[in-house]
Amino acid sequence: MSGHSKWASIKHKKGKEDAKRGRLFTKIMREIMVAARIGGGDAESNPRLRTALSAARAANMPKDNIISAIKKGTGELEGVSYEEATYEGYGPGGVAVLVEAMTDNRNRTTAELRKIFSKCGGNLGESGCVNWMFQRRGLIVIDKKEASEEQVMEVALDAGADDIKDSESVWEVIMSPEQFEAVKSAFDQKGIKYSLAQVSMYPQTTVKLTGKEAEQMLRLMEGLEEHDDVQNVYANFDIEEEELEHLSASIG
Repeated sequence: MSGHSKWASIKHKKGKEDAKRGRLFTKIMREIMVAARIGGGDAESNPRLRTALSAARAANMPKDNIISAIKKGTGELEGVSYEEATYEGYGPGGVAVLVEAMTDNRNRTTAELRKIFSKCGGNLGESGCVNWMFQRRGLIVIDKKEASEEQVMEVALDAGADDIKDSESVWEVIMSPEQFEAVKSAFDQKGIKYSLAQVSMYPQTTVKLTGKEAEQMLRLMEGLEEHDDVQNVYANFDIEEEELEHLSASIG
């Protein structure tokens, strides 16, 4: 299981304090706005908006906020115009880091992200330096306590998933982005709970980290994810689950 997947699952389990919930709402609202601007305000014909609305519901975002974000995206209400930007760089130990952002000032965001990378033992790289190491995939993570391998395999493969991986304490179900909603719905219908469900950039290879480099890497992840303009952070680090939990408790 990739380090990013472990990290995201642990953060999900921790829950969100009010400040972090506010940041989460901001990120989801920006995604809704951009999705609506690009593909229109009808979720039935706009898969990206449909995914964003699913995230909004999972985060218990108020309905008024959702409606407002859609209308700002379609131009029915005035709002800040955000552009999408992807940043690439390296973390401690040569870990590949991919950052998806939405900004109204690209120069400011670039300078601030460069500072975060540098502070945590990494560096911001040129466009294209690490993107090739990742592939966009649907990912669903299920705790082994929730279902057996046979149960997970039956539901996942019938719904169109590509692979199921045995990863320490969880099952990792991988599928194409196009099949994500169908596979997720299949688990919902069977009442099988998951700790993480998202379309993300999945690393093709991983870099093992321990000790100081592992701590620096998690501080880099935390710093990037807390930046207001950052939507998603992906990295190909791999840290043992026990060490990851210990470090994330002390950092977060």
